[in-house]
Amino acid sequence: MLSPAPHWRSAAADTFALVVYCFIAGMAIEVLISGMSFQQSLSSRLLSIPVNILIAWPYGRYRDLFIRTARRCPRGQFLLRNLADLLAYVSFQSPVYAAILWSVGADGQQMLAAVTSNALVSMAMGVVYGYFLEYCRRLFRVAGYV
Repeated sequence: MLSPAPHWRSAAADTFALVVYCFIAGMAIEVLISGMSFQQSLSSRLLSIPVNILIAWPYGRYRDLFIRTARRCPRGQFLLRNLADLLAYVSFQSPVYAAILWSVGADGQQMLAAVTSNALVSMAMGVVYGYFLEYCRRLFRVAGYV
């Protein structure tokens, strides 16, 4: 059984999970789907690390709220947990992504197209990330949303 961990350990687990996951998943999307070169993607992924470090723990707490809410429903726990992961990931990451795009000078139409397509991809990524986050929390001996 996992015991309550100090906040720093929980923050470390959430940060580790988001940095590693976004690095690997982002690079795969950028190189395999978007057609970016390995060098371009590596630069993009390295620039994303500070942002991921800043948002990892707040996102972990935000996600935990969605998961706790989903667990209150007695039926369809598996489906509701996946839906909670999906909604948490898309609703948290989309505004962050929009802010990043705005900061690099994207116009409204570019932002809308990019955030919409990212939200669609994030639907699958959010569920997978939820499982990866729970795995990392177990590695760090952090209880998670309980």
